[in-house]
Amino acid sequence: MPVRLFFLVLKCLVLFPIAAQASQPAGRSFDEIFPRLSPEARAAAFSQEGHFSTFERPGGGVDILASQSALNPGIAYAVLGMRPVVLVESIMIIPGEAGEFSLLDVYNALSRIRDLQGRLYHSHRRDAYIPLFEEATRIDAGRRNAPIADPAPAASVPQSETIYVRLRDANFGNTFYRAQMTLDGPGLRYTLVNSRNITFLMFPAIREGRFIAQMYFEPIAEGILIYSIAGVDVSNFVASQIHMPSAISTRLEVIIGWAADGIASR
Repeated sequence: MPVRLFFLVLKCLVLFPIAAQASQPAGRSFDEIFPRLSPEARAAAFSQEGHFSTFERPGGGVDILASQSALNPGIAYAVLGMRPVVLVESIMIIPGEAGEFSLLDVYNALSRIRDLQGRLYHSHRRDAYIPLFEEATRIDAGRRNAPIADPAPAASVPQSETIYVRLRDANFGNTFYRAQMTLDGPGLRYTLVNSRNITFLMFPAIREGRFIAQMYFEPIAEGILIYSIAGVDVSNFVASQIHMPSAISTRLEVIIGWAADGIASR
């Protein structure tokens, strides 16, 4: 092979990975994922508070935002299939340049369970901001719920991971959850399910497995998309004693805020 041709081939081999990397898509845009969203909902999604919708006793006529999107339908069905008494749906964007955030940033933020501890919410009964979760820790479900330290930041995202969490709730006392993180197409799905009954005044308020929250994270052209849907199934008696729409929306807002802050401060 002539020397000039050899160096030309070598130059192409060196530059090809750089060119190929530069030509990779930066991720879907928000409007590609939610092509039929109303202007009001879209504007709220890009605000600091995000867009929230709450439904009591949702039926077939409820306008589920996920049904208007290009998201995996299984994300919403996992909650809707429970036939929840209360349903809360949310969209929020963490703004950033295309490619600024990665799923590894999301995974590491969701791994820091202890950062949930002490996050504030507004208590209408006390008319003050107080911690919603007075304690937040991973636990070893097989060893008498012994606390486990959060891991060091990971170098890669596993295909799937399940952890167990104890949250000392300001209203419900010690609550126990199973959290699963799973890669889902271009995003990461975070599923939170109560692994024990949640009690109120010593009585079971939410039976095991009857609270489900799904959070889906995807790096998009405008930053990070956080789509969330949470539902709860309780008896009429419990619904008459506890204002479930407020209870579920408050907890979802605090959890989304924890995730968003963790990603933004990666």
